[in-house]
Amino acid sequence: MAKSGLFVIAAVAILTLSSLVYFALTVDSPEGTTTLVIEPPVSIVEDSPTPSPSPAPSTQPNSPLPQIRLQPQREPASVATSEPEIATLPEEVEQAELTPEPEPELDEYDTNVIELPNLTDSDPFVFETLQTLQNGIALVDALAEDQIVRKFVVFVENISRGEFPQTGLPYKGLGQEMPVSEIDDNLFVMDQVAHSRFDQVVGTFVETDTDAAVIIYRMLSPLFQQAYAEIGFRNVSFDETLRAAINNVLRTTNMEGPYQLVKPSVMYLYADSSIENLAEVHKQLLRIGPDNTSALKAKLREFLTRL
Repeated sequence: MAKSGLFVIAAVAILTLSSLVYFALTVDSPEGTTTLVIEPPVSIVEDSPTPSPSPAPSTQPNSPLPQIRLQPQREPASVATSEPEIATLPEEVEQAELTPEPEPELDEYDTNVIELPNLTDSDPFVFETLQTLQNGIALVDALAEDQIVRKFVVFVENISRGEFPQTGLPYKGLGQEMPVSEIDDNLFVMDQVAHSRFDQVVGTFVETDTDAAVIIYRMLSPLFQQAYAEIGFRNVSFDETLRAAINNVLRTTNMEGPYQLVKPSVMYLYADSSIENLAEVHKQLLRIGPDNTSALKAKLREFLTRL
């Protein structure tokens, strides 16, 4: 009777445990949770004293290890979020200190800014402008005192044809007669010191800054062209006439003296007909001497290359 009671109790316990296990396996777990199903322990007989490493969990039903069943979880709907683009800030650039542009100096003589006077009244303006040159005061002192633009234009036109005017020169007269020595009746020879009379005039011209002189010439070009039209050259460029005049001077050849002279009237003439028949501009260069002629030609070449 006692054994039968024990069997009954054991059967009830086993039945109760089985019911609980069945209930746990059949009831759905709440969403978002994980249910662990642990089967009843099974006795494992160890074949060797050395424990073997635990095998990876298997999903087969007869696996002797505890089985873990994961309920599928609904992943939260992913919301597409675009990360805000961070604009790359430009590297800070050090701004150079802005240096104000210098105002144009007066020696630039922009004809678009400077209003030229009328030709007849242009002398004060021309002389004032020339005085801005490095040797401007000495240059103005050497020039004629009136109608300087017109006289310069006539002078250049004569030189372009090989002539040399005796009056109306754009520079002041030397005020000195040519020193000569009489060697025979009506036969003279030019003294070497005769050339030195032109040293100051030529030296003043040679010392003039070429670039600055070209700038002034460009500024006064409308006045030169107007004066050139007055003497009948309305459709001729004065620039071209000036180039021709300079080239005439540059083409002359230097000749060594002393030069013998005759004086049939007021003016001295060269006794040698080959010299007397040279162009007037060439004979004038003989009067100023070889040194002054070389310096004058060098300065005119500079001016011509910039004209």
